[in-house]
Amino acid sequence: MHTDFERCVRAVQSKDARFDGWFFTAVLTTRIYCRPSCPVAPPKVRNMSFYPSAAAAQQAGFRACKRCRPDASPGSPQWNERADLVARAMRLIADGVVDRDGVPGLAARLGYSTRQVERQLLAELGAGPLALARAQRAQTARLLIETTTLPMGESAFAAGFSSIRTFNDTVREVFALSPTELRARVAKGRPAATPGELSLRLPFRAPLCPDNLFGHLAATAVPGVEEWRDGAYRRTLRLPHGPGIVSLSPRPDHIACRLRLTDLRDLAHAISRCRWMLDLDADPVAVDAQLGKDPVLAPLVAKAPGRRVPRVADGPEFAVRAVLGQQISTAAARTHAGRLVTAYGERVEDPAGGLTHLFPDPAALATLDPAALAMPQTRRTTLTTLVTALAGGELDLDVGSDWQRARAQLSALPGFGPWTVESIAMRALGDPDAFLASDLGIRFAAKELGLPTTPAALNRHAAAWAPWRAYAVQYLWATGDHAVNTLPVNGAA
Repeated sequence: MHTDFERCVRAVQSKDARFDGWFFTAVLTTRIYCRPSCPVAPPKVRNMSFYPSAAAAQQAGFRACKRCRPDASPGSPQWNERADLVARAMRLIADGVVDRDGVPGLAARLGYSTRQVERQLLAELGAGPLALARAQRAQTARLLIETTTLPMGESAFAAGFSSIRTFNDTVREVFALSPTELRARVAKGRPAATPGELSLRLPFRAPLCPDNLFGHLAATAVPGVEEWRDGAYRRTLRLPHGPGIVSLSPRPDHIACRLRLTDLRDLAHAISRCRWMLDLDADPVAVDAQLGKDPVLAPLVAKAPGRRVPRVADGPEFAVRAVLGQQISTAAARTHAGRLVTAYGERVEDPAGGLTHLFPDPAALATLDPAALAMPQTRRTTLTTLVTALAGGELDLDVGSDWQRARAQLSALPGFGPWTVESIAMRALGDPDAFLASDLGIRFAAKELGLPTTPAALNRHAAAWAPWRAYAVQYLWATGDHAVNTLPVNGAA
């Protein structure tokens, strides 16, 4: 979009927050870059220049605006909508792959050469993977500086910088303030933090309907791994440097996020997983505009706009849970998953609630005894075959995976029909066009709304909802009387 100069100018002049994260405005006279909705008076048109990423603006010598904080804007929805190389690379960079494994590690995950990945990112985003990762490190550094009392040296290494000097230089270059000055700006009036916790605000594009988003996560919560407590969805996270616990609460203009981490180096990774889980980088205006063209869906969209797709923090985890939930109730699926967690999950300490375990990873589940599973033999075979493929690295269900390849691999496994494959594509892979035509809840909704009820006919009708059929699923599910559609009441669940 940044190449459409006139459209960008109109968005900046109208301070349109819908375009935050889509592009960045650089002011040639002040050498500052902003988000489109910056509250400062728009610059003269002749002084505007537009960039596709914060990294590109920083690389061109612009520093972040202190008023609108463009580095903290929601991410571009393109990286959730698309399945090409650039989109997969951006999802992996946000997940911290470059910081952990370098550019060669990123390229290996994508299945392309380092040169090809760098060339495509530079062509579309104006910055290579190292510059994009550097921009993310700067954002993580700002969060640590402003929300914790950590010594600057610890903040530097936790943010992923290799030296304090690089940390100082980057913060000054990006924010036009030293780390000490940046902390001093927010120190006054900052509420006291709970020891060992980080308190953050996760932005999103309005509108956001929290009912189905948090209702689904709470209603399907696996005992010991997830819970709804005191108005917040809480869960354990498996992170590169140790376990973590997150608490997420809906607010009118942000998601309140409280993180307890074993190692602060996992901060950027944890934030990325939380944003992914709540689908916070979606473009609800574009989604609802498309779905609202259908006279059947239009009233549902108008009643509760901004529905998101409730995802999962870990792809392999959800694949296992999807198999456990085949042809049984939500309560029974939770019971089966809870038993696996107790038997094979790693224990964690939760001083603030009732979380007890991490969900077991494929390596741990590879040791399970199929005979101990209280389920039909065919489903035992489905589960053990899945776990073997995940543990052996033959199946990739992480955020940077190739959606169509993953679908084909899943479909080749015994016991994986369209419902299971599309459920995984929607909630684990993040494909916005995944559609569960054979789901009973969808078919009941279709019957009530006068839509076709057979999977084939419903798929044909739903073709007009592309590329947002996963969001249509949320609107259709919402017609039913089920706990997944209702924001839980406060208290422990």
